[in-house]
Amino acid sequence: MQYAKMLDGQSPIFSQFGQSIYASDVVQMCIDVIATECSKLLPKHIRTDPNGMQANVKSSINRLFKFSPNELMTTKDFIEKVIWLLYMNYNCFIYPTYEIKQDSKGNPYKEYTGFYPLNPTEVVFLQDESSKLFVKMSFPNSSNFTLPYSDIIHLRKKFSVNDIMGGGIDGQPDNAALLKVLKINDTLLQGVEKAVKTSLSIRGILKVNTLLDDESQKKEREKFEAKIASGQTGILPMDLKGDYVDIKPDPKIIDKDTLEFLDNKILRNYGVSVPIISGKFTDEEYQAFYEKVLEPLIISFGQAFSKTLFTPRELDVGNEIVFYQKDMMYLSTSAKLNLLKTAGEQGLLTDNQKLALLGYPPIEGGEKRTMSLNYIDVKLANAYQMGRKENTKGGDGDE
Repeated sequence: MQYAKMLDGQSPIFSQFGQSIYASDVVQMCIDVIATECSKLLPKHIRTDPNGMQANVKSSINRLFKFSPNELMTTKDFIEKVIWLLYMNYNCFIYPTYEIKQDSKGNPYKEYTGFYPLNPTEVVFLQDESSKLFVKMSFPNSSNFTLPYSDIIHLRKKFSVNDIMGGGIDGQPDNAALLKVLKINDTLLQGVEKAVKTSLSIRGILKVNTLLDDESQKKEREKFEAKIASGQTGILPMDLKGDYVDIKPDPKIIDKDTLEFLDNKILRNYGVSVPIISGKFTDEEYQAFYEKVLEPLIISFGQAFSKTLFTPRELDVGNEIVFYQKDMMYLSTSAKLNLLKTAGEQGLLTDNQKLALLGYPPIEGGEKRTMSLNYIDVKLANAYQMGRKENTKGGDGDE
């Protein structure tokens, strides 16, 4: 093999080191809230027919994603791990293990046995004589493996200037701008800490009006401290040779607006607001968070998993991986029910579409549409009313 040829002329060798910003508590809170929300996702293998109707598929993928993608993690743990690796390195590699089996017609297919998030320290992209792309991964225990790139689920964040990797030109997180804000924020926090310590340390000076050697000064100080400790009324008796000079500390604390400004700059970098972190958000605030941060992740997850796990033929017949967002839809329950009532009563939605609105996967037979009998075609409304008028009898008002 030889090194893969990259269009930008860069060497296809990348180190995975992007942890320098994660000492910040604000950064950790931002990533944690994103990972926690995404951990509510329900990955499903579905198949969509030419009419757009979706159905669950009985497959090894659904069996693994139901509870445990591998022997070390639950589905929730797996998704959280993937999000942390993605935000730490701007790249996340997931290796699906599988066995080759044959169906009843003798055609080979992959039966998946596990999904494993990987955290290599170095990745090298190679290609063979037929230009097939491979990735060589090195790990902290000095082991390395070379695998076909088509077998790897590769998630990327800020995929821009590099041909293969997310992040900056070198395939690593480009956190230079964020680091400047974090350094300023840390300096200010250290200043607050020192100001508090200063205000609680030296409170006054004991002036002794005689010349004393070091030992005598020590004894005089101990005598003064004893008087402070024994003072019940708050009044200290002093002799003629001693004066106490009070020091009024006036530490300069950073104003609240400055600290909030820096915190908000960090929060905006991750698309997370204070209400989202505190959990005191409205429907509109969660909708903004969902559309800006969560929805792009959900879309990229589904496309990356589908691209790797299925052959072009399987994709053509409607197989795909969808990460359903049950329990994380931004609309409140009452808002969803109002939407279902309006659209559902008019027969605009199938049963599976109603389930999808609530964040649930499709069910068998869920392609049928139901509607309320309280609605009528506008073209028939006049005829209906005219018919009722003609059938109305006079006199006692009975029809």
